[in-house]
Amino acid sequence: MTPLQQARAAGQPVPAPGRPPGSGRFERPVSPTEWLYLAGGRLAPPFAVQIVIEGTGRIDPDALRRAVDEASEACPGARLRRRGRIWTDTGRPPAVRTVDRLGAVLGAPLAPGDGRGCEVAVVTGGATGTLVFRVHHAVMDARGALDWTADVFRALRGEALLGAPSPVHDLALLDALGGTRRAPVTPRWRSPLAGVRRGHPPRWQRRTLHGTHPGLVAKTAAALADLTPGDTRVMVPVDLRRHRPQLRSTANLSLPVFLDGTAGDPWEQWHEQLLRALAEGRELSAGEEESAIRLPLGPLAGLLTAAHTATTAAGRHPCSALVTTLGRIAPQEMSAPGFAARTVYALPVQAPFVPLSFTAVECADHTELAMAHPGGPRADARAAALLDAVCEALSPRARRRPVAAGPRRSVPPLTLTDLLRRQVDRAPDAVALTGPHGTVTYRELDQRADVVAAELRGRGVGRGAVVGLLADRGVAAVAGLWGVLKAGAAYLPLDPAHPPARIAAVLADADASHCLAGREYRTLPGPDRSVLVLDDLPVSGARPQPGTAAPDDAAYVLYTSGSTGHPKGVVVEHRALVNYTRWATDRYGVDATTRFALFTSLAFDLTGTTLFAPLAAGGSIALVPDEPDHRTLRHLLTRSGANALKLTPAHLDLLTTLGIEPDPFRVLVVGGEQLRGPVAARAQRMFGPDCRIVNEYGPTEATIGCIVHTFDPAHEGDLPAVPIGLPVDNTEAYLLDADGGFTAPGEIGELHLSGAQLARGYLGRPDLDRERFRHLADGTRVYRTGDLAQLTPDRVLRYLGRTDDQLSVRGHRIEPGEVAAALERHPGVSGAVVSARPPRAGADPVLCAWTTGTAAPDTVRAHAARHLPPYLVPAAVHALDAFPWTVNGKVDVRALPDPFTRGRPADDVRTETVRNDEAAHAHPPTGSGADAVEAAVAAIWSRVLGDPDLRPVPGDDFHRLGGDSLTLLRMLAAVASDVVGPAGEPAFDARLRDLIRRPTLDHVCAAARTALTTPPTEHP
Repeated sequence: MTPLQQARAAGQPVPAPGRPPGSGRFERPVSPTEWLYLAGGRLAPPFAVQIVIEGTGRIDPDALRRAVDEASEACPGARLRRRGRIWTDTGRPPAVRTVDRLGAVLGAPLAPGDGRGCEVAVVTGGATGTLVFRVHHAVMDARGALDWTADVFRALRGEALLGAPSPVHDLALLDALGGTRRAPVTPRWRSPLAGVRRGHPPRWQRRTLHGTHPGLVAKTAAALADLTPGDTRVMVPVDLRRHRPQLRSTANLSLPVFLDGTAGDPWEQWHEQLLRALAEGRELSAGEEESAIRLPLGPLAGLLTAAHTATTAAGRHPCSALVTTLGRIAPQEMSAPGFAARTVYALPVQAPFVPLSFTAVECADHTELAMAHPGGPRADARAAALLDAVCEALSPRARRRPVAAGPRRSVPPLTLTDLLRRQVDRAPDAVALTGPHGTVTYRELDQRADVVAAELRGRGVGRGAVVGLLADRGVAAVAGLWGVLKAGAAYLPLDPAHPPARIAAVLADADASHCLAGREYRTLPGPDRSVLVLDDLPVSGARPQPGTAAPDDAAYVLYTSGSTGHPKGVVVEHRALVNYTRWATDRYGVDATTRFALFTSLAFDLTGTTLFAPLAAGGSIALVPDEPDHRTLRHLLTRSGANALKLTPAHLDLLTTLGIEPDPFRVLVVGGEQLRGPVAARAQRMFGPDCRIVNEYGPTEATIGCIVHTFDPAHEGDLPAVPIGLPVDNTEAYLLDADGGFTAPGEIGELHLSGAQLARGYLGRPDLDRERFRHLADGTRVYRTGDLAQLTPDRVLRYLGRTDDQLSVRGHRIEPGEVAAALERHPGVSGAVVSARPPRAGADPVLCAWTTGTAAPDTVRAHAARHLPPYLVPAAVHALDAFPWTVNGKVDVRALPDPFTRGRPADDVRTETVRNDEAAHAHPPTGSGADAVEAAVAAIWSRVLGDPDLRPVPGDDFHRLGGDSLTLLRMLAAVASDVVGPAGEPAFDARLRDLIRRPTLDHVCAAARTALTTPPTEHP
């Protein structure tokens, strides 16, 4: 008898030898299960657990051998040989060999008796890098093989190994857990592949399904029952390590539970069986394997052969199929320097007596399902059909496609500079740009761009480089942009309104050694950048600079808010922009008579429509260098000659309140945030029925706009949100559920985009690329937007919010984490939470912050303004003693107080705001002693902010009361027209920049009084 049998017979605890006393050598008994596998494995070679890892790149062979050696020292079960009924550590690492194709290794035998029970194969052929970790099932189970494999990759990455030094195996652990005996299994169940006989080497087939699939084992069992004649029994191996989570052993530690059912049983019924079996610990029972250990391997193999022949002839088996899942494996766990894993799957062991075996692995955002089956004539086709039927139950084929797709159209291999060059050649004297400094023809724009390109090339700037662009919306900026593209580089648009530290940080992150800048901004890039002042360059004189970029080169890098506390750069290629530009010129009817007005920041990808569409079609751009206010917007709508606009819904809403009668416009393209029906309806009435209003949806990562819908005033004017519509050319939209599976028709899902307009990815951020740019099971590359959407019965998409805490405020997508991180860098802020709240009922949300610490709200906002772009500065800051928490240990955002409520008790809100408010309320209320100007301005504040009960006092800040940049412009426009009047408006307008910086009631009133008393001849 073996030591294990002797201990069990004597009723003693089962020994767990690992390294004999006085010896450094690992050894353990061959368990009864493994003894059975050694004998039965001869019937179905190679009888191996095979873990396949596919990815991109290659691993240095010598580094891999060293890693295998190191991991096998930590997991000695990888280098065992059998001596009688004892596994002994040979001290030799498993072999690492190279093969030219995957099929050449899968059927190769392993020899655990001779110390060759494990090996690693590197497949050199094929487009992807592939590694195969192979272990004979008598040496390890699948979980043990995964533990060893993961340690190999930890060694490759230079990380600490977890190891698996324990010698404990299944029946030893079973004894410790107080297991029972299992009743003998009668072979009476049929195979789902009835008629396919043994006698041929096993075969494997594999399918990749998108998403994870809760209840996968039960759903697979239910599908198999529907395909099996008569009753069905499914064997489900259960990892005994679940009872000892800290146990690290590579030995066989799996025992089965059995599930029974018939065709038509719902998967929930199978799932309930499985859950009940696990809850009752039914896997904690031993079967016939205990008897097998008494026989020598030769006689035992003979008995198994005879039994196997009989069951095969009768077509009856101990179970219909074996189904197991290895859980979730992150590709990063199986990646190493030079090699990025994309998927991991396990090929199941084709065991004797088991007609079919299935193994599932969840890897990133997809599920790998592999099946082992007997080979033979017609077996492959029948097995493939069966596997497809199982996959159909898990993920119906009808759902495995886009919910909406744009037309498929051929896009020539062009760049943006190619599109501009065509118009220069076609009509060189046509007007390309208009504005305060006159008109610029296509020839003149091309010549100015050539000067910039020549200067950059003379400084070594070319393909692959990134060049900053820091200038106002003028001729020099547009020429600079095209000059960068002509040089073959990518431009990085920067907003001069952003803090200098932010500008310098973005330039550094993009590794932009050069920056084009307007003269007044030449110091903002900092001393580490070579600055080329655009205003100092000649307007012509350079030799023509043919574009050197290719369609797959980067055209621009645009930085957006980042959840990690730092902005992230999105790299967009020429190919994507050409697809968008060609589509936009067609959809928006852009031609030589079209003039788009450019009044939004160059650092906002929404501006791309205005920059590229008209110049690609022979049209023109009306430049608006000044910041948008009621004066510039009135000029834009009535005197610029523009007949097309790209703007945010907030800007559109503002335009409808200014009382302007615009010139005829052809199209308003609205994007950046959700468009409300009433806003669109007011704009339609203002611009007339001949002006199309188009709702354009598109994250930066999908190039400006990728889903569009033309507003229908007759049916959508009362909708809370106008539909976002359908994809543009060569773009598809998928909706995936929370598990990553395809949604059923009409269900809400997370919007994923694919097609010609996807960005290359994030600059220098492969971690973010893996997170946001995914691959569907069929290999389709998609961008995960984080936006929730639904396909309506009218077959258009509507936007329904976010899956995360990302915010959309005034057309900007904002990661609260970036703002919170910036606030917490102030020494007086110990914690910060950022969210969006409407300042009043019916208003759009604005950015708000709640802080703990000693810093007063005014101090926090000033700190934010020094370090963040204006759109990231909270409109309101509320200081707290402590944050409210949920039972899960997270800040309860819903329980945070209203940051716009005035006059809270001092013990509730420890803020300078409250103290100032209390002091302010010592003044007489507006209307009781206040002058007429103050009363009129206060009434405008109340009206614009939509709060009839608002009684502002002189020290009140417009932002603090819930205003934002656009309602501020609306308020100032109302003061100019209603209080100051036409005669004093020029003097009041001269103070606008100062008022925008300090929008307090007393400051606005002072400017109004000055304007009213300034003679017209003294107006600036």
